[in-house]
Amino acid sequence: MGNIILIEIGKIIIPFIQVFGVYIIFFGHLSPGGGFAGGTVIGASLILSRIIFGKETVREKLGYGRLMKLICGSLIFYGVLKGYSFITGGSHVHAPQLPLGNPGDILSGGYLLPLNIAVGIVVTVTIYILFSLFYEGEV
Repeated sequence: MGNIILIEIGKIIIPFIQVFGVYIIFFGHLSPGGGFAGGTVIGASLILSRIIFGKETVREKLGYGRLMKLICGSLIFYGVLKGYSFITGGSHVHAPQLPLGNPGDILSGGYLLPLNIAVGIVVTVTIYILFSLFYEGEV
């Protein structure tokens, strides 16, 4: 009987936790937070869903291949964008840049928002994989 209550509460609360994590990632350059903090919150929600719903249910949505594609794609994106900003900023090349926008707007940080998103994905997947490895020995 306790499992049914836990599952139903999990169905309600886990999406709210994930939306809060996305909010922390997206507004991290305007307030305290960012990719690491938001990724930790989303990773914790994935851990909670694995504990509540079981590994097979979560594995259908977050298989090992999908997790590896997410983390590798995010790391490559981060490296390319950061390298681009170093090359264009360090050598004073006048290449296309993201507009800085108005202070306080979500698109006001140049490359900070895309970099925060990439870091958030990497941290989310890393935390979930580490939990899975320590808890059950497999992802």
